[in-house]
Amino acid sequence: AETAGADTRGAADGAALKAAAQADLLARRRVHFAFDSSAVDDESRAVIEAHAAHLAANPQIKVRLEGHCDERGTREYNLALGERRAQAVERLMRVLGVGSNRLTAATYGEEKPLDPEHNESAWRLNRRVEILY
Repeated sequence: AETAGADTRGAADGAALKAAAQADLLARRRVHFAFDSSAVDDESRAVIEAHAAHLAANPQIKVRLEGHCDERGTREYNLALGERRAQAVERLMRVLGVGSNRLTAATYGEEKPLDPEHNESAWRLNRRVEILY
């Protein structure tokens, strides 16, 4: 009987840890990208999966996905790359069961940097998709 109680506590602790991890992922509203890429990495995928699960549980919520780039490249190229990034996140959310009528993708290219500096650290921050509720 004692081990059954420990198993129950272990399961409850596991569920609490999973809920905390999910909340941590949901608190993250940005996914970042490698230079000149719209490929979603594993860390970003976990964030997107958490948001997709949240959207599945809350069917009234709609989301705007805004793609951004660093300042390198032409304005036109960066607008297109920002769009590809937003669409990559949108595609993954749709695969995860979020209806396309609840998702809007937009691009800002290099127009709205998080960090205005001109270095790799700033550029890394600026290559992103914002997940906006």
